[in-house]
Amino acid sequence: MKDHNKPAKTNVARLLDRAKIQYELVPYTVDENNLAATHIAEELNEDIRQVFKTIVLTAGPGKFFVCVVPGDAEIDLKKAAKVAGYKKVELIPMKELLPLTGYIRGGCSPVGMKKPFPTFFHSTATDFPFIYVSAGVRGLQLRIAPGDLINYVGASLADIIAGEE
Repeated sequence: MKDHNKPAKTNVARLLDRAKIQYELVPYTVDENNLAATHIAEELNEDIRQVFKTIVLTAGPGKFFVCVVPGDAEIDLKKAAKVAGYKKVELIPMKELLPLTGYIRGGCSPVGMKKPFPTFFHSTATDFPFIYVSAGVRGLQLRIAPGDLINYVGASLADIIAGEE
């Protein structure tokens, strides 16, 4: 018998199951007019600093990488370029997100993109026993130990947000 209160497994969840990594799928109410992480943090009643957003950047054709930053933070493009080893980077155009990653805006997870890209988590990710990232669809977050997630995606920790020295 299927438990209707239990969210459907996403590809992200299946990959983590295969890797035997513990996580929890946490549903939230999607607001199509507000896909911001702040909305998600309010819905989950969690600290915005623990709700991370996944941002895909490019340094030109074929040069892509991923930054995962706290929900209330702005990415610093200069710092992001530096950690990724590029001179200049920009956010990928929204229309390229789905074909490149397999995910839509508001549902982009650092886990299970179509191709593995270099990934950088903001250094505060490890300050918490668990963090939230998208589970690969709108309306579902992944609650996971940051160390497990960072190791699984082969990410590095870096200072990549604006307003920090």
